[in-house]
Amino acid sequence: MRRAVRQRWLVAGIAVALLALAAVQYLHDRRDAPGTLLGLDPSGIRSVVLTLPGHPPETYRRARGHWWRADGRPADEGRLQELTEIAQAPVAGWRPASAFDPAKIGLAPPLAQLRLDGHTLDFGTTAVTGPLRYVRVDGRIALVPLRYTPRPSTRDAERIH
Repeated sequence: MRRAVRQRWLVAGIAVALLALAAVQYLHDRRDAPGTLLGLDPSGIRSVVLTLPGHPPETYRRARGHWWRADGRPADEGRLQELTEIAQAPVAGWRPASAFDPAKIGLAPPLAQLRLDGHTLDFGTTAVTGPLRYVRVDGRIALVPLRYTPRPSTRDAERIH
């Protein structure tokens, strides 16, 4: 009987040790995670300006719970949700801007520029390492999934084709 009790205590001790190690690893991984492009909550963003080469800048403001174009007309709420969600784009990795030649990664000039409540995001080319795009933020370069690339409005896209 004593042997069975000792084995149960040993198994319980090992289980507790494994749980503690898993918790330490989780906290370490979470601390070292690259995070998101901006620390902004998309639902709290009130101002969006998108500049794409060959297109006039698109300026939007949130008022009374809705998005409005600079000329006072209502904006496409779904599209503005896409643009504001770019603030929370998951970052695969950060590097200092000095580690890159801006022209080689499409940032001289940028392929697109998005300002969210005054925070500027410059979008460059896609990375050769996978479906990621270079984005300059406050003197750093992030790699983010391609789906977080701003696109022209449908109205402008129709005019191009």
